[in-house]
Amino acid sequence: MIDYEIAPGGAFSMFAIVATSGKQFRVSEGDRIVVDRVSANVGDTVRLDSVLMVGGDGGPMVGTPFVSGAAVEATVVSHRSGDKIIVFKFEARKRHRRKTGHRQQLSELRIGAIRAPEGNTGDRPAASQRPAPAERPSSARPATRARKAGTPAKTTQE
Repeated sequence: MIDYEIAPGGAFSMFAIVATSGKQFRVSEGDRIVVDRVSANVGDTVRLDSVLMVGGDGGPMVGTPFVSGAAVEATVVSHRSGDKIIVFKFEARKRHRRKTGHRQQLSELRIGAIRAPEGNTGDRPAASQRPAPAERPSSARPATRARKAGTPAKTTQE
């Protein structure tokens, strides 16, 4: 189920699902997201081309896997470190313990413009234009296994 956000003017606001840093984010204009560190200075504009879906007034456009021609422009707000994660390794009866920490380097992005591709059609054809799925071949195996001859059925004794 897709939920649409209604803008103050009564029209649907544009949103997109982008993939970056191995994660997927649902973004609209003005949102702030925290992703893995990007190689851009604070205040620079970055372009996210891996758009999986674009939605808005014209309906959703789903890519296979990406929507060709769609892009999201974002501004780098800040760079920071994430929360510290403690990694503790322990081997019993060996007197071996190791404690290390890790802080992920993150960037905060403010979503600017969502650029939809020209035209109102997505990369996938409509359901009426897709070929019908092929029938699966029937299995050669019997549906049930036969019981061995001479084995009695289990009964409970009272």
